[in-house]
Amino acid sequence: MNHALDPSSILQTAFGFWGSKVLLTAVEFGVFTRLAGRSLTGAELGAELELHPRAIADFFDALVAMKFLQRDGDGPGAKYSNTPETALYLDEASPRYIGGILVMLNARLFRYWNDLPEALRTGRPQNEIKHGQKGIFEELYSDLPRLEQFLGAMTGLSRMNFEAFAGKFDFSPYRTLCDVGGATGLLCIEAAKKHPHLECISFDLPAVEPVAKKHIEAAGLADRITTAAGDFFEDPLPRADVITMGMILHDWNLEKKQHLIRSAYEALPPGGALVAIEALIDDARRENVQGLLMSLNMLIEFGDAFDFTGADFREWCSETGFTRFDVIPLGGPSSAAIAWK
Repeated sequence: MNHALDPSSILQTAFGFWGSKVLLTAVEFGVFTRLAGRSLTGAELGAELELHPRAIADFFDALVAMKFLQRDGDGPGAKYSNTPETALYLDEASPRYIGGILVMLNARLFRYWNDLPEALRTGRPQNEIKHGQKGIFEELYSDLPRLEQFLGAMTGLSRMNFEAFAGKFDFSPYRTLCDVGGATGLLCIEAAKKHPHLECISFDLPAVEPVAKKHIEAAGLADRITTAAGDFFEDPLPRADVITMGMILHDWNLEKKQHLIRSAYEALPPGGALVAIEALIDDARRENVQGLLMSLNMLIEFGDAFDFTGADFREWCSETGFTRFDVIPLGGPSSAAIAWK
């Protein structure tokens, strides 16, 4: 028997949903928001969250062991507080809050991922649609408060990618940018903040426009960022030197991906660039675990939608007429795939 081999990584992944559910529940309960700027005993924090006494020590100490809370002291008098990371990223009042996506993971995807076996066998969505409800987008766009909540959930995750892209992409040759599927206008805001010469357009469905306008005005950039409303499958895209799509292409099947790439090509001048920001899978499909899992999530959400490699993007864009390509890593699992006309 080979004693050098170790099953710990097998077991760690197998039990992974335990740790995941503890963190997601802590965010749902607002643990990190409650602890903003203060330290509480288990009994004090448990009382605020209306937890059963049996649960208190195990729940908070698990978060300590997982490095999501700090604890000063031992025993009943010990005080819990946020770590620097949870204070920055999981306190709802923080401008860097990313908890929105964790709320969505907990409220929706945790359940739907339980049906992964069925998704793998049938190729069909396992979300609201399967349960006789409207699809996620259709549902969201009919209800402004829920739409704002969803857009907020996406914002925390996107901000890091968009900031990195605004910092790493050379905007000096370009005057104008159009972000397609612009949601809250975040990509335009990050690019405009970094590059004072840039004029931006955030393009999305009419329901989204008032949300984007609000965010752009709050950022003090209404003089350089405008909004445009339309449906990117029905309408031509606004003309610009750079067209960006942040986490948009992966939501669609191949035919619709190719339609979006063609629309971008038509709206760009010669020398213009199309940029797709995604959890881009590595070309050999061996390394980017998050990108591959995201693609399985697209199966669960949409059935025929999928994530892709830089090589896939290059192939589709070449067919359309783009001539030059690059990939810029943005940190974590995400990259910007670029095609020039």
